[in-house]
Amino acid sequence: MSAMEDILKRMRALQDELEDEISRRGEAFRYRLENGRVEFEAEARRRHRALRVRWLTFLRNTRPMVVLTAPVIYSLIIPFALLDLFVTIYQAVCFPVYGIPKVPRRDYIRIDRHHLAYLNWLQKLNCVYCGYGNGLISWVREVAGRTEAYWCPIKHAGRVGDTHLHYIEFLDYGDAENFKTGLERSREAMQQIEEGDDER
Repeated sequence: MSAMEDILKRMRALQDELEDEISRRGEAFRYRLENGRVEFEAEARRRHRALRVRWLTFLRNTRPMVVLTAPVIYSLIIPFALLDLFVTIYQAVCFPVYGIPKVPRRDYIRIDRHHLAYLNWLQKLNCVYCGYGNGLISWVREVAGRTEAYWCPIKHAGRVGDTHLHYIEFLDYGDAENFKTGLERSREAMQQIEEGDDER
């Protein structure tokens, strides 16, 4: 096992450990997932409703400049929706040709915060928007990552801030001798991905 493979293995183990810890915290906050739906205990729901801040109070306590930036934030729904549409079409047309399994949107876009009774309707709307926008970007990143792994699995010469999970398997920059076999290996790896295998 190479040093990079060992690091990747440890990263995945840490990710699993983090997910386990998040699940344990769910127990502490008295909720569970039933068929993908959040279920809070009755007492937790009652406490949440008691802690909710009315939306007019919420607005009154918000700085005016923050309120004025809301249209700018929400205007991004147009490019988000277009990105969603175009990547959906791209993936539907191109991935079958390349033999790459499609990336399921449902694994990335989570809209569940609106079930929290301690949020008012305006906060819930904000949370739905953020869940969609950030989930969409994560989904698009995985689609783009699989595309890059299929066409150009070469690391960059300089450091990249935050990479998709396929990047660690890419060929080293300047490794001309192994490019052809590495490209074939990367393409085969993308074609072997099964739904749920994209460990984030």
